Amino acid sequence: ESKYPRHGGNLKTRSTELGSAVTGSSLTTVLPASTSVKKNIVLSSESRKELAKQAKVIKEERRAQIDGRHRYLISRLADGIDLSEQQVEETIISDDKFQLIEQFFAPNGLKKLLFFYQDILQQKSNASSRPDGSTDNLPQKKLFITMGSTEDFTGTCAFFLRTSDEAITASNVSQEVNFGMFDCTNGNILQGLEFFLSQIMIPALKSQQNWGAVKEGLKNSQIQEFLYSVDKFAGTLSSSRQNIEDKIQLTKVDIDIYVTNLQNPSDYITA
Repeated sequence: ESKYPRHGGNLKTRSTELGSAVTGSSLTTVLPASTSVKKNIVLSSESRKELAKQAKVIKEERRAQIDGRHRYLISRLADGIDLSEQQVEETIISDDKFQLIEQFFAPNGLKKLLFFYQDILQQKSNASSRPDGSTDNLPQKKLFITMGSTEDFTGTCAFFLRTSDEAITASNVSQEVNFGMFDCTNGNILQGLEFFLSQIMIPALKSQQNWGAVKEGLKNSQIQEFLYSVDKFAGTLSSSRQNIEDKIQLTKVDIDIYVTNLQNPSDYITA
């Protein structure tokens, strides 16, 4: 606008010339653009191959690190989740959080190591995008390492707990690490924890014979008080779950038929 004066004849002529110039320049840039797209596709394919190659190298490096400690974890997970040990091993060495296992084994390391086994939305490998860009996603069960605070918990939790700050070795892993599971299918965490305590932990505690320095065992008043507290907590979980499941649902009532007929005090009493 600053270059060409705003006059009818000149504007029409200049606009036509400018349009021709722009059209011409656009045509000259189409071919390089399409060539660039092809290059990007080739580079993208090469990048994917390189990433896959790197991932394979990392997996093999991790596989070489697996020793008796890892084998103990793998065997417990395979037994509890009904997967083969080979499947569990492949899952672990492919997991982005593999380093958490090493942190769990280290002296004064992580106190817990968590695994979730639950449905994860997976995109079909042969799925084609819809016009709106969306694709079909199917739920598929997956085992993965987690910190427990970043993913929704909707399936089964398998956990390992340390009993001391000592370094976990192949010789002491079975004594220093405890394994447990609880099922929270469909996100029923209260029900899963209640079952874990009432059906597994409390019976195990009540049958415990060796209480360390407490020689009286179950006859000791502190032990009895502890077991009572755990029983009470499990009962609280049960009542909380029932309150949530059986919550009061108030029926919606049309009060107009009662209000419109109120004429005198006796009508109010009847209502």
